[in-house]
Amino acid sequence: EKIVYDGFRFHSIVSVSPSLRERTIIFNSLSKTYAMTGWRIGYALGPAAVISAAAKIQSQSTSNPTSFAQVAAIEALAGPQDEVQQMVGEFQKRRDLIVKRLKGMPGISCFNPQGAFYVFPNVGSLLGKKAGEFKLASAGDFAEYLLQESRVLAVPGEDFGST
Repeated sequence: EKIVYDGFRFHSIVSVSPSLRERTIIFNSLSKTYAMTGWRIGYALGPAAVISAAAKIQSQSTSNPTSFAQVAAIEALAGPQDEVQQMVGEFQKRRDLIVKRLKGMPGISCFNPQGAFYVFPNVGSLLGKKAGEFKLASAGDFAEYLLQESRVLAVPGEDFGST
């Protein structure tokens, strides 16, 4: 909700339609926004009965966050947000650079994301072709080619349900 670019603003479904409040559950993590990756801390908002039931399940299926992570989460959420804005500015610079570079590569197109810190380039026009000894039959083949030839790690779209 905070890692957005180009003047885009995040709006939860409840802010758009308050009548959905009792039918909405919001899950969020502090991992990316507050650089707390690996701390495994986040929150859920929703109707009290649903959150209570979810808490019972969660308490039996995962371990609890450490006390220092809980204190840090409170400080992150309640404290000044200027560091977040600085990180978002840096992420936007990186996004702009990678999208520009990808769009300059023959056979690759890339949507300019309005949020997040990753991109999802389209390599579909390269599939069915050869690159050196590599036959590019899938995005997975393309990712393997990048790794072997350029030492660039990419996660193929198939891992996210794309074909």
